[in-house]
Amino acid sequence: MTRTPMRLAATALVAGLLFGVGMGTVPTTARASEDSDLQAKVEQTSKSYNDAVDHLNKVQKSMDDNQAKIDQLNEELPKLRESAAKSINSSYKLSQSSGGVIDMLLSADNFNELVSAMNYLDIVAGKNNDAMDKLVSAQEKLQETQDTLEAQKAEAETAKDDAKSAMDDAIAARKEAQEEAAKKLAAQQAEAQKAVEEAQKAEKDGQTTFKTESGNTATVTTPTASNSGSTSSSSSSNSSNSSSNSGSSSNSGSSDTSNTNAVTWTARDKFVQEWTGRINAYLAGSPMAGHGKTFAEAAYDNGVDPRYSPAIANVESSKGLYCFKPYNAWGWGSSGFSDWDSAIRAHVAGLASGYGYTVSVTAAKKYCPPNWQFWYSAVLSNMNSI
Repeated sequence: MTRTPMRLAATALVAGLLFGVGMGTVPTTARASEDSDLQAKVEQTSKSYNDAVDHLNKVQKSMDDNQAKIDQLNEELPKLRESAAKSINSSYKLSQSSGGVIDMLLSADNFNELVSAMNYLDIVAGKNNDAMDKLVSAQEKLQETQDTLEAQKAEAETAKDDAKSAMDDAIAARKEAQEEAAKKLAAQQAEAQKAVEEAQKAEKDGQTTFKTESGNTATVTTPTASNSGSTSSSSSSNSSNSSSNSGSSSNSGSSDTSNTNAVTWTARDKFVQEWTGRINAYLAGSPMAGHGKTFAEAAYDNGVDPRYSPAIANVESSKGLYCFKPYNAWGWGSSGFSDWDSAIRAHVAGLASGYGYTVSVTAAKKYCPPNWQFWYSAVLSNMNSI
């Protein structure tokens, strides 16, 4: 498979991710997009939100631990009070019978008996004092823990506010990226329409496949309007190392460019839950089945259309069935991966840093130069079906 200069940035990103770059961070040297500032803002809001949530979770855990201590101390206190009360009573009786104590000491027949009597009195006094010390210590520890818990409750409220603020910033940054993508897509409308028309003409002329970036052959497909939730299936054949992919949908809107309004940016948990289900349905029965959550999380963390990477995986390898490198379902770079999780997160991060928010003419020309029109049409078709 021939690699073009335009693929070097993506290749460098994969290599960096494979050899020590943290998965949560996209190398700045790989940033080729003119939207790099906006992308950096998206990534920073992800970090800020994750940090805020981590802090909140740590505070909550400390609160839970301290509450458990309080519960345990409250359970122990009645017995300690009872023991201390008996000790106080014993000490009182002993003090009231000082004559008896003196008689006990004076009645000793020898020095050894005197020492034994004194030791006995020390033991009784020691036990009494120990019981009272334990009670005092437990009460002091209870008060200290309760004070700490109250302070943590206040800290937790601040942490919740910080997390909410970070989430609001994260959503705003992703909506901004979405809006910018929509503007760029609108500017490319004519060229995008021409690309789809070329794919339609090829279908009519009997050209059913095209060569992808991974070296496989994919089915020429043309998109319909973006779907709002239904899914499509794709079939593949390996007799000639080919992949067949389809995208069917129903809804209103242009079929020539990605419908950015198909993605609603919400709180991370809600977003991940929605798109996990939709992507899992799309990947069902494939080698990538069950990895919808990874796609959804990576899409949110990088501010990328969650349909983008799964659609490319279908066009390039029939959803991981014909990978040109281990776990590389996207014909991306020149390296393989050790598992689907790291592969998916790396690819989504690479799309964010080098190809933009969603599929576009610019991205298609960069990703699959020789047959970018067919690639664009096929990826868009699949995205519309998720």
